[in-house]
Amino acid sequence: MHTSNNNTGGAVVDNIIPFTPEGEFYFNKGVRAFRKREFEKASKWLRRAVELSPKQPVYQCQLSVVHTETGDYHTANQILMNVLADFGHEYVDCYYLISNNYAHLGLFQDAKKYAKEYLNKAPEGDFKEEAEQLVSVLDIEEEEDEDDDWAFEEEDELMMHQESAFYYMERQQWKEALPILEEMIRLFPNFVSAKHDYAVCLFFAGEEQEAIELEEDWREQEPLSLHSMCNLAVFYFHQGKTQQSQEHIQKLRNVYPIGEQQKLRVAATLTQVGEYEAAYDRFCRLEKGKLKGHLSYYKWFSIAAYHTGEPSKALSLWEEGCTRHPNLAEQGGPWQQG
Repeated sequence: MHTSNNNTGGAVVDNIIPFTPEGEFYFNKGVRAFRKREFEKASKWLRRAVELSPKQPVYQCQLSVVHTETGDYHTANQILMNVLADFGHEYVDCYYLISNNYAHLGLFQDAKKYAKEYLNKAPEGDFKEEAEQLVSVLDIEEEEDEDDDWAFEEEDELMMHQESAFYYMERQQWKEALPILEEMIRLFPNFVSAKHDYAVCLFFAGEEQEAIELEEDWREQEPLSLHSMCNLAVFYFHQGKTQQSQEHIQKLRNVYPIGEQQKLRVAATLTQVGEYEAAYDRFCRLEKGKLKGHLSYYKWFSIAAYHTGEPSKALSLWEEGCTRHPNLAEQGGPWQQG
């Protein structure tokens, strides 16, 4: 650093070297927040550490643990899978962490698979006892439910497909979700919501007319289908067909589902078609604790709040949503939509 003397004998700084913290600085802040169980702060600092030091897999692993603690198991596993893909044999603990997350999701076959893989790769690893205990518990479950193996495996597979489709749809990755939903429709024809989700992805992937025709056919078969009301209201709204859209919107205004997932679907739909006051009222009635894992909850609630004269509420929801679901930031804030 170069200095020069001024007239009073003091030093004048000509060049100041700015303080630019690296990944380790944010990693340490994230770990401290994690130990205090301040998970939102921990996630914020650790994501910054990963951005600055993407070649430090331990930062990514710690971030995955934060997601596990907050119940966002799918995101945690996505991070761990990336670590395994990039660093493989150096981070075998990832296999156990993935197994643990799958167990929480109820995907027991996958949980057992990764626990065994961990024991195979690290027979004396730090998580040896935990992995052995997990495998043992899952073995007992299988023995007790031997007669129900087929149903168990089918439910397991359905949940896996649901998780994958949900992941892509929440991130508006419509084309990626389509083949998963196609397979769900083929394998589980009685799982009604899969075909309606397929129509949504088809519409926003550019196949608008095909999506509408499919949804109209299903509506004829089930005139009171909540899925069809929501989808057709949105489809026609996006096409500028106000009259057709309003027919379904008016029906939705009189529908008050019992389940939180269905309530969220109605509230989000009303937001998407510009019925902000009605949507905001519906969102305020939702049980937030059951919907924190839904990116769409934060997105559409914040937009409804913004357009009903609640900008501070909108910003608060958006910031919390971006903390819990970093991909939300890519979809533009509530002030940019509607």
